[in-house]
Amino acid sequence: MPNPADRFLVRVFWLTLAAALLIVLFQATPYLAGLFRPAAEPRLVVPRGDLADDEKATIALFENARDSVVFITTSEAVRDFWTRNVFVVPRGSGSGFIWDEAGHVITNNHVIEGAAEARVRLADGRDYPAALVGTSPMHDIAVLRIAVGFKVPPPVPIGTSGDLKVGQKVFAIGNPFGLDWTLTTGIVSALDRELGSPGATIKHLIQTDAAINPGNSGGPLLDSAGRLIGINTAIYSPSGANAGIGFAVPVDTVNRVVPELIRNGRYLRPALGIEAHEELNQRLATLLGVEGVVILRVPEGTAAARAGLRGAVIAPDGGIAPRDIILAVEGEPVDSVSGLVSRLDDFRVGDTVKITVLREGEQVEVPVTLQPEA
Repeated sequence: MPNPADRFLVRVFWLTLAAALLIVLFQATPYLAGLFRPAAEPRLVVPRGDLADDEKATIALFENARDSVVFITTSEAVRDFWTRNVFVVPRGSGSGFIWDEAGHVITNNHVIEGAAEARVRLADGRDYPAALVGTSPMHDIAVLRIAVGFKVPPPVPIGTSGDLKVGQKVFAIGNPFGLDWTLTTGIVSALDRELGSPGATIKHLIQTDAAINPGNSGGPLLDSAGRLIGINTAIYSPSGANAGIGFAVPVDTVNRVVPELIRNGRYLRPALGIEAHEELNQRLATLLGVEGVVILRVPEGTAAARAGLRGAVIAPDGGIAPRDIILAVEGEPVDSVSGLVSRLDDFRVGDTVKITVLREGEQVEVPVTLQPEA
C-alpha cells in the first residue's frame, strides 16, 4: 500500500499536469476558436448617392483654380565666416498665383523680401526660376515673372472687393507649411480692417476665418464664383498658426497696384506734393486743438502749389504759424500724415480730389489733381 509520501507526490504530479494543460489550452484558445469561426469578409459598401450641391460647387472651384496657384521657394546668399565663400541656402516658401498669360506671378512682398533668388513650381510639377518685376512694400505685393515656354496656366479670374459682404463664403488655396495646394474655406468675418506698415497703414483689408497658416502667404482668396477677391497676407495669432483671424489685401487694391508694378517696376503712389512731418504734426495739431495734417511747405511746381494750397510760415517769435491744415480728403477725415498717405492711395495719379482745409478759421474745399510721389 502506498505510503503518504508517495500519495503526496502523485497529487503534486497531477496538479502540475493539470496546470500545464490549462496554460496550453488558454494559449491555444484563439487558434482553436479560429477553426470554428467562418472566414471574415469585407462588409458591403452602402451606396452614397449624389454629392450635395455645395460640395460639387467647392470641388469644381478647386479644380478650376488649382492650376492657377503656384508654390514659391526662396533662397538667400550667405558667406561662410571662415572661408569667406558664398553659399546659397533655402530661405522660405510661400504661395502665389498666375496673373496673366505673359507669365506674371503675384505674391506677397514679404514672401520674397531679402531673397537672393526665387523659384516657382506649377501645379503640373514644372519648375522655373523667377525674375523680380517690382514690389510695393506698403501694399505687401510683389510681381514675379516666369518664362513658361508652353501651356501657360490660366490666370485667376478677377473679381471685386468693394461689394463684399460680411458672411460671404471665401476659399483660400495655398501651401501651408509646405503642404502643396491646400484648400480651406470660411467666410468674410469683417471688412475695412487696418494693419500698420512702415510709412503707411494698409487699409481696406479683408478679415476671414478661412484657415491661413505660414506658407499660405501670397495665395489667392476666392469668392464662391472662383474669382479673386484678395491676396492672403497675414494672420493674427500669438502662436504663429491659424487662430481663426486672417487678413487679405483686397483685389481692388491689387488691380490698381499690379499694373503699375508691371509697367514701371514700382508703384507710383499718388501724392499732393506737400511736405509734412508726423511727429511735428502731432504736436502742432494738439497745440491748435484740431485733428488734421499741418502743411509745412508747398514746393513750387507741385500739384499742391498749382491748386493754391499754402504752407506754414515762420512767426515773428521763431515758431511755426500754420496756414492750411488738411482736415479731409473727399469728405473722409484724416488726422495724421500716415492716414493722409493711406487715404490718397485710394486714388490714382491724375485723379482730381477735393481736399478740405482749415484756412484762417474757415473750412475751404480745394480740388487737387494728384501727382506721382517724388
